[in-house]
Amino acid sequence: MKIGELARLGDVNPKTIRYYESIGLLPEPARTPSGYRDYDETYADRLTFIRTAQRLGIALDEVKEILTFRERGMAPCSYVRGVLDAQVDTIDRRIRELGDLRRQLTELVAEADRLPEAGGTCRLIEHVRHKPATAEQAGRSPVGQGRPGRPRGRRGTELA
Repeated sequence: MKIGELARLGDVNPKTIRYYESIGLLPEPARTPSGYRDYDETYADRLTFIRTAQRLGIALDEVKEILTFRERGMAPCSYVRGVLDAQVDTIDRRIRELGDLRRQLTELVAEADRLPEAGGTCRLIEHVRHKPATAEQAGRSPVGQGRPGRPRGRRGTELA
């Protein structure tokens, strides 16, 4: 099958398939005499595996490691378990951070009616800026650590 057919089967863009090939997630396919990529069913299966792993929150470099285990004839189960455990830890941390953010925003909204209007600026923002942070807020609060609602990578950086 050609790249467009594989892309439709995998519900991805052909550029995604080329990208997966460039980073080694999909091996280079055979070529037709006219130079077109020629994929067989093993590519569709592998693409489905990659997309399923991504839906579970597994990063592409981790998917590549899992596939490497498989190619060596080794069961990647303990590695996958570790990756999934890390995902659960990350989700738990984010839930706590979102709970903290929700409490802070609820407190801020409750203070809104008590703050006087200021010419040209929002007193709510100024109030938070000048309010001393508690030890918990200074170390772990999601406020001031990027935009709320933005996904964050494993190392705390915002994902675009």
